[in-house]
Amino acid sequence: MNLFKIEAGTAQHIGNRPRQNDRVALLTGARAPGHVLALLSDGLNGPAGAEQMLHTAKQVFDAFKPGDTPNPERLAQLLRDIVQETHLVIKMNAVTTGEEAHASFVGLLLSPHGEAVWAHVGDSRLYRFENGEPVLRTNDEAYIEHLVGLDKLALDAARNHRRSKLLLNVLGNSRKEPYVTVGWQMGMAPGDQFLLCSDGLWHFFTDAELGAALTRSTPRQASEMLISKAAERSQGKGGNCSMVIVKLVKALPEGAGAFGGALRS
Repeated sequence: MNLFKIEAGTAQHIGNRPRQNDRVALLTGARAPGHVLALLSDGLNGPAGAEQMLHTAKQVFDAFKPGDTPNPERLAQLLRDIVQETHLVIKMNAVTTGEEAHASFVGLLLSPHGEAVWAHVGDSRLYRFENGEPVLRTNDEAYIEHLVGLDKLALDAARNHRRSKLLLNVLGNSRKEPYVTVGWQMGMAPGDQFLLCSDGLWHFFTDAELGAALTRSTPRQASEMLISKAAERSQGKGGNCSMVIVKLVKALPEGAGAFGGALRS
């Protein structure tokens, strides 16, 4: 058992948009003690897809029963299941309503065995830092390779997928199944930090700036500063700005607050 605790928090700002389409959450599983699931979804043309993602994720996570030993592939499959089930429900709802909802997805699952597993679909991002130093940022490279290799698309067409309804990589696209990119890291320790965010945030910061913000402040303080700075840099043209911050910190000397205890924001 890793003796560290989690400091985490969520934050959102509507930006210069008429409504908030993003959704964020931090969940614990009913049958998975010590596991924490962080989620972020950016709804396209409305919040319906993102709302459905949170609803489905809670149902799937509450039914999940982990094993007694580290198994990152099993945790990764949980994230894939959330994506696929959400995608299916959104498409079924579209038949009834006549309106197709779309949503991005970023999920991070932490286990008491020190595993961190993440998955993403679309242009929302996950960052991983070690004591503020950027070590990973999700991107679309795997999806582009998938389009070129399996769908036999020209590289330029694959890179321009965001401008094509056929190729748009989102939950709920009736023309294309979502492509899920998964990653994991074993042996998480104090000093490891994660940021899940929508494009209304990451568009305005370098990786180094984001890492510095997480290191110097609590999740609440960092989110307030980042939202304020994003609003300033957007010059009145910013979108919905949403984030989930997860930091692993040293447990108290007596072990109180070790992994699996309460989240602190």
